[in-house]
Amino acid sequence: MIRTDLIQLIEQFNPNILAVEAIFFFKNAKTAMSVAQARGVILETAAACGLPVAEYTPMQVKLQITGFGKADKRLVQEMIASLLDLPQIIKPDDASDALAIAACHVRHNYLPSNSLEQVNLIPQQASCAV
Repeated sequence: MIRTDLIQLIEQFNPNILAVEAIFFFKNAKTAMSVAQARGVILETAAACGLPVAEYTPMQVKLQITGFGKADKRLVQEMIASLLDLPQIIKPDDASDALAIAACHVRHNYLPSNSLEQVNLIPQQASCAV
């Protein structure tokens, strides 16, 4: 289901890169296994679609979004809502996390030079090997 949904999203929105959170530590082995399995499907799907992947640790995301690498989840959510000029934080938490990773990627790769011209705003048609 993850692969099918991701292929549909890639074909619909034609991104030029996929940004994901790097897995580095989990307290709960059961959670770690589920996340790792889902992440494997996501990485395989990106590869099948010829889509490069950028990985960011939670600390990198927090640093790019809040300026503090050990910020709590609530502060990151508030900053994402502020960056997107939204009246409240985004729910569910996973959606806010995904936007934080995307914003981290943009800030990390395109804002240091103060130029968004590097971003390919005209996506090419995605073609995924099914």
